[in-house]
Amino acid sequence: MPEHPTALPAQAAHAYPARALSVAGGANIGDPIAAAELVEPGDVYRLAGDARPVRLMLRPADCGRAQVLAEGTGVGRAGDRIALLSLLTLMSPDGDRVEVLVVRHEATQEIYAVPLSPLAPRMDYTLIDAREDVEGIRVADLVCVAFAAGTMITLPGGAQRPIEALEPGDRVLTRDHGAQEVRWIGKATLRARGAFAPVVIAAGTLGNHSDLIVSPHHRIFVYQRGPRRIGETAELLVQAKHLVDGERVTRREGGYVDYYSLVFDRHEIVYAEGIPAESLMVSEATVNLLPPDLAEKVRARFPGLSQSQHFGTEAGRDLLDEAAREALFRRPGSD
Repeated sequence: MPEHPTALPAQAAHAYPARALSVAGGANIGDPIAAAELVEPGDVYRLAGDARPVRLMLRPADCGRAQVLAEGTGVGRAGDRIALLSLLTLMSPDGDRVEVLVVRHEATQEIYAVPLSPLAPRMDYTLIDAREDVEGIRVADLVCVAFAAGTMITLPGGAQRPIEALEPGDRVLTRDHGAQEVRWIGKATLRARGAFAPVVIAAGTLGNHSDLIVSPHHRIFVYQRGPRRIGETAELLVQAKHLVDGERVTRREGGYVDYYSLVFDRHEIVYAEGIPAESLMVSEATVNLLPPDLAEKVRARFPGLSQSQHFGTEAGRDLLDEAAREALFRRPGSD
């Protein structure tokens, strides 16, 4: 049966012209970012300070190595093909990894870099891996907020249930609004490598009962008591990937992972393995990061896409040095 890409929802992605992300040190100094066979591991890339991303609106084409442009794109015209060439892995000085998809606009043969996580301008990123295997790669951080299968979610009254056993309509304990009905549950099975490899928070690190396994962008909630705080508020939201220290919090690569997302009427803080963590926030920005089939379902169920983020300081890598992570790890993790 022929595919009809126009029937699928478009997915937004930010792209930089290849020349905006060039080698600042190494074997290929001055060269723009390129496909896997043209780059050299160990080279250091830097995003130009004046670089401005362009918006790509993409839909799957008829094979895993191509996409087609949709209405609203900032490059080319709707219907133009975008070839997926390579997936590169870069590492920042603080050890944070960024996957960059290298693509080609077939109509002009122009090369673009599509970061799957944000890139900071003027920061040095070292190329540590380059591969041509892009089958199944989505042009976004796929499931931005998700728990791995087996995660125990707290119900009203204190009982716990594996997330995969929950169904829409079940009531879950939330930090701010008590028992709330789950409105929608999303599931995606992904290869556990690169930007999609889950973060494992070892049992006890934040007061969690067992290992907590979440997607890298999933934010953990911490209530800070006392005068010494990270950030400006007592309530702190920390992306799991920023907690990685290589010992108590690690990335698990290899095989596949089943990710589950929970959606409520509001952006909620739920209890996973006994510690507070966020639900999926339904907004245009977050839904654009979901796989197209999941995004379509969320848009249909929540047409307003208007949930507001739970209050709290967003703690990025800049706030979470080794001492700050140590302070968090000593905290009980739930309030």
